Amino acid sequence: MTQLTLALAQIDIAFGQPARNYQTVADAVAEAARKKADVVVLPEMWNTGYDLEHLETLADPDGLQTQTFLSDLARHYHLAIVGGSIATAENEHFFNRSLTLDARGHLLASYAKAHLFRLMNEEKFITAGSEPNHFTLGVPASVAICYDLRFPEWFRRMVSDGTQLFFLPAEWPTPRLEQFSALLTARAIENQAFVVAVNRVGQDPDNEFGGQSQVIDPFGMRLLQLDDQPQVGVVTIDLNQIAAARQQIPVFTDRRPELY
Repeated sequence: MTQLTLALAQIDIAFGQPARNYQTVADAVAEAARKKADVVVLPEMWNTGYDLEHLETLADPDGLQTQTFLSDLARHYHLAIVGGSIATAENEHFFNRSLTLDARGHLLASYAKAHLFRLMNEEKFITAGSEPNHFTLGVPASVAICYDLRFPEWFRRMVSDGTQLFFLPAEWPTPRLEQFSALLTARAIENQAFVVAVNRVGQDPDNEFGGQSQVIDPFGMRLLQLDDQPQVGVVTIDLNQIAAARQQIPVFTDRRPELY
C-alpha cells in the first residue's frame, strides 16, 4: 500500500451525553465510507466530552461498549477506525483511552493518554498511561492524544521504535489553535513523519473548540486543513513521502543519542 485515504471526523461533542455522541460518530463514519476513505479518525474524549465530574456514571467500563461499537462500524463499512479517545473506567480508575481497529473490526492498539492537561483539570480525575502504542496502517503508526503534542520526546521515542505516521485526536481550545498548528508542523518535520490531527468543534461549559483539523506531510507541508465547522474532510496521502524525506535529510543517521 503506497497511498492511504484518510477521513478526518471533525465533530461537535455533546457534553456528558454518550448516546448522542455515539450517533454522531456513527453518522460521521458512514459519511467517511461514502467518501471512499480507508481510515476514519475521531477526536479526543468523544463519548463524554470533558464532563470529568460525572465519569462514574458516564465512562465506558473497560471500553467494551466503544470497542464493540467501533468494531461493528469498521466491519460494516470496510474501513479502519482510529477511534480518537474515550473516557473509560478500569479497575477503579478512569483513563483517556484510544482504540484503533482495522477494517475487519479487529483491535490493533489501545493507548492511554500519557500527559494529562492541568488547565482542564484532567489530572484530578484521569489516570495517566505510561506505554506508547504501535500498529500498522499502511506503515508503522502510533496514536498520541492532544496535550501529548507538547512533548517532543514522546514522539521521538515512538519514531525510534519505527513509527512513520502519527494520529493525534484532540480537544484543543480555540485560543491556542496557532500553537496547535505550529506544534503539529514541528512534530512532522523533526520526525519526518505524517501527522494527522483531528480536533473537535463546538463548546463545553468552560471551553470553545475551533477545529482546524489537519494533515501534515513529512516535509512539513499542510495537505489538508479544515475550518471551525463540523465536517468530514478527506485527503489521500502518499506514503512514499516518508522515505523521500528521510533520504533527503538523513536526520536519523546523523543523530547523536549519546549526547542527549
